[in-house]
Amino acid sequence: MIISGAYFGDKVSPLSETTVLAASVTRTPLFPHIRYLLYTTIPSMTITLVIFLVVGLMHRSGAGEHMAASAEALQNKFNISLWLLAVPVITGILIARRVPSIVTLFASSLLAVGFALIFQPHILEEIAMVKTADGASLFKGISITLYGETNLDMGNPSLNELVSTLGMSGMMNTIWLILCAMCFGGAMTASGMIQSLTALFYRFMEKRAGMVASTTIFGIFLNICTADQYISIILTGDIFRNIYKKKGYESRLLSRTTEDSVTVTSVLVPWNTCGLTQVTVLGVPTITYLPYCFFNLLSPVMTILVAITGYKIKQVIHPEKERIEEEGNY
Repeated sequence: MIISGAYFGDKVSPLSETTVLAASVTRTPLFPHIRYLLYTTIPSMTITLVIFLVVGLMHRSGAGEHMAASAEALQNKFNISLWLLAVPVITGILIARRVPSIVTLFASSLLAVGFALIFQPHILEEIAMVKTADGASLFKGISITLYGETNLDMGNPSLNELVSTLGMSGMMNTIWLILCAMCFGGAMTASGMIQSLTALFYRFMEKRAGMVASTTIFGIFLNICTADQYISIILTGDIFRNIYKKKGYESRLLSRTTEDSVTVTSVLVPWNTCGLTQVTVLGVPTITYLPYCFFNLLSPVMTILVAITGYKIKQVIHPEKERIEEEGNY
């Protein structure tokens, strides 16, 4: 349930690195890409919610006491107020107004810093591990929170792990992976390997459904072989971009198919970086949680089904083909 919800949010958020990457690689504007994703994402999530609702009504849990203890510990440690909701609300407004991602992230970070100074100064001092009257400890606490690793003693190991962060430095591994993927993709393009791989799928791309199915299967195949979703997104976009363009399909069809096949299935591969991350965080083996990740399993199937029906899929006449047809008419 956690993985299904997390990857639903990961697909439709304009602040998600995979969403931005899929749109960028396929040269699709970000918000049209997200809107187009909804045609496959909402049905997949709706089916997932129905399944979990049925399962939830049939299951009884005794975790109420644990949840109450965790909530009390958080209440005692942090100054929790409804005013704190202003940060995500303003961030949501910026997203709705299509403010660029960098501006939105920067503004939300400044807001978070301001609210931390007002509501959580004692937390900043604990992070800084020093308390001074001149405010230097607060500045140090903010700096560590934004960039470095933070650890708070909640009196509970699971809660300690919950509130710990890595800051911006924790994103460096992702940045290095993207840079390596770009170099890898460039080397494959220059050496002709991409053209060779694409040739294997040409026979199945005569029709729209076959083209989308081939893209989906190839994206999942890359997730298994490259063991990283960023590399898979970049390579899938690079390999199929010209094919979709030559056949007259919008780039957002490729960006959506890439997200539906690569982003959501990376967590289902035990040796993929996403699979390894979830095993570490949740403490559940990949093979154990895989059958229950209904959203992740349904998304690739849904994108193929929508391609078969042709719903909201437009094919424009290629400029060269259009010129030839006009000459023929004359």
